[in-house]
Amino acid sequence: MVVGRDRETAAFCAETLRRWWRKVGSVVYPKASKLLICADAGGGNGYRRRLWKVELGRLAAETGLLTTVCHFPPGTSKWNKIEHRLFSAISMNWRGRPLTSYEVMVELIGSTTTRTGLKVHAEHDTGSYPRGVEVTDEELEAVPLKPHKFHGEWNYTVTPK
Repeated sequence: MVVGRDRETAAFCAETLRRWWRKVGSVVYPKASKLLICADAGGGNGYRRRLWKVELGRLAAETGLLTTVCHFPPGTSKWNKIEHRLFSAISMNWRGRPLTSYEVMVELIGSTTTRTGLKVHAEHDTGSYPRGVEVTDEELEAVPLKPHKFHGEWNYTVTPK
């Protein structure tokens, strides 16, 4: 889990994925050629975010991974079982302790474990991610994005250039 000091923007979301790929994904899955991202419908990685799609294009190009995104339909992100398992364990771990600094947050989140084997890794991202970054039609059209037949607005694949 990444704790940011700035904002949850598309650039922050993409940087979090990039960080995960460099530190974990490429190590655990060195022969991977594809990446599947399950995302909710809103926030920085929402299906309507033009910058999210541009950032995915950059990520796919950098990693060489065929990147497929499947968004939960609007209003259904709470069906995500991973989030339920992760956030309930984190909440129980910090049990009302005051979150007085980013370091305290990262420490409390990163010390979360469960008897069933969940171990949470947490990092502090000190990057700056401004809001309101405009994406031109040309920039969006340059992303090698192919919508899927079923709800192409929610499900699409980005090809690495």
